[in-house]
Amino acid sequence: MPPAQRFDRVSHPSAIHAATLVLLGALATGCAPDSTDAQEFRAPLQDLDDSRLTAIVRATARVAPAVVSVNVLRTQNVRPRSSWDRRYLPPGAQQRSAGFGSGVIVSENGIVITNHHVITGASQIQVTLPGGRDADAELIGTDPVADIAVLRIRVEDLPVAPIGTVEGLMIGEWAIAIGNPLGNYVGDSEPTVTAGVISAVNRNITPSSDEEGFYFGMIQTDAAINPGNSGGALVNAAGEVIGINASIISRSGGSEGLGFAIPIDRALQIAEDLLRHGEVLRAFVGLDIAAAEADAWGRRRGVRVARIAAGSPAAAAGLTENDMLLEANGHALAGPLDWEGVLLDLRAGDALNLRVEGRAREVLLSAVAYPSVTAERVTLFRDVQLISVTPQIQLERGLVSGDGALIDNISTEITSRLGLRRGDVIMQMNRTRIRNADDAAQFFDSLRGEGRIVLYIERDGSYGTTNLYWRG
Repeated sequence: MPPAQRFDRVSHPSAIHAATLVLLGALATGCAPDSTDAQEFRAPLQDLDDSRLTAIVRATARVAPAVVSVNVLRTQNVRPRSSWDRRYLPPGAQQRSAGFGSGVIVSENGIVITNHHVITGASQIQVTLPGGRDADAELIGTDPVADIAVLRIRVEDLPVAPIGTVEGLMIGEWAIAIGNPLGNYVGDSEPTVTAGVISAVNRNITPSSDEEGFYFGMIQTDAAINPGNSGGALVNAAGEVIGINASIISRSGGSEGLGFAIPIDRALQIAEDLLRHGEVLRAFVGLDIAAAEADAWGRRRGVRVARIAAGSPAAAAGLTENDMLLEANGHALAGPLDWEGVLLDLRAGDALNLRVEGRAREVLLSAVAYPSVTAERVTLFRDVQLISVTPQIQLERGLVSGDGALIDNISTEITSRLGLRRGDVIMQMNRTRIRNADDAAQFFDSLRGEGRIVLYIERDGSYGTTNLYWRG
């Protein structure tokens, strides 16, 4: 065998260079390297190939096939911005715009998790798999509070991402961000991979002036996350998805090493709620909190109980107003955002262990379903359902009023005709005080003939009136 044929399987440039030097040296002395020499330089080549298969490479190979591009089309009404527009734009003119993000396939039956902000306002959603296959996506549901959306695609033989957990996540361990920051701007549909470390856990993020919504209990990473990565996977060194990439903090608009991901445990719990119930079933404990007073350095420790609803789990557990809560389920509470982060993952039946200042033992309570979910519905008239305001519902919805009839469901047609909307509290009709849903129903049952009814309502913490014209 000619000596040159010994190098047919060498692929790394530096390895080729080293092997060529050995061969050239042998030729210069008039002899080819013997078998012992060949084994000596083949061994480093094998070691080099093995060293390239790092944990990052292996982890990427496990997850990347299940990371997809999420493409959306939005249709919006065009508002005239000038006299020229008002003159020439046809009534009801619309424009279409395209956007993109990323998603992760989490089950063989086509369930894809992405961000709520990726698909909000979309009139059409399409998923592109690595390899270029396109599939129309059905929107199962969204949770704007946690910024999670769940899609379904009808495709056979789908790759599924291995799922991990944030439990036991270590600061400083490898973190790999996989997504599609370039969307359709590149010719292929393969995802982009960046690597870094876990910078922090349980971060609460306050939105900037041009963003919407808070983020609670987030994973922080310095792996580069750019626009278009939203909804993609944050992966550990074992090749398991530990988070859904969601946002960055940046002055330039690009990655500056401050990326954040939603814990995968939370994302999967939300997906399960949306698939089973069509909504996210968060829990109620019956207390409202306020920030503790800061010390001279502006630091706070704990949160103060500001209000407790009668008959709630908090009241049954013996908590009182002005109690200082220091920890909840092992999470230190430095402010209201920490408390909201704990509630975000709580479901009915879950235990909540509270460490209260001045108490030797932890306070244990059991969360329940939101009162408005279990409350009895009263049908007012066609397409309008009411529930009675109770202290628990007042606390749940943040109402000013301690009684009244809360509009829990109302059709779009009735909203446009009457000006009422979901969440309004009816306080009074003409001169009749409305203290619960039955009062409202009895008022309408007693009407005869036709006439105008003045409704006194609470909306968004303020009081106002609206007119309803009745014909019996």
